[in-house]
Amino acid sequence: MKPELLSESAIQQQMAALPAWQLEGKELVKEFRFASYLAGIDFVRRVAVLAEALNHHPDLLVGWRKVTVRLSTHSAGGLTRLDFELAGQIAQAEASPAGPA
Repeated sequence: MKPELLSESAIQQQMAALPAWQLEGKELVKEFRFASYLAGIDFVRRVAVLAEALNHHPDLLVGWRKVTVRLSTHSAGGLTRLDFELAGQIAQAEASPAGPA
């Protein structure tokens, strides 16, 4: 069953809980910066664990000391609750001392 697209008002409500994230078209986007390249790679691994647990996988762009996370539910053609759920988990994990699980 394909997840249901969120309305514009529902997207705006969800965005209020994720102030560091940006909307770019039909994607939820955030760039994370790190002290080293390997710290960024470790972050990618941790995000992958969260994504796998939700069976919802972001597009990740790895650069030198930065990682860009792009969330969208491709099968639905836009943003769904899954995108915001994963973004929230990433935000919570980022705020914890251990980083994403």
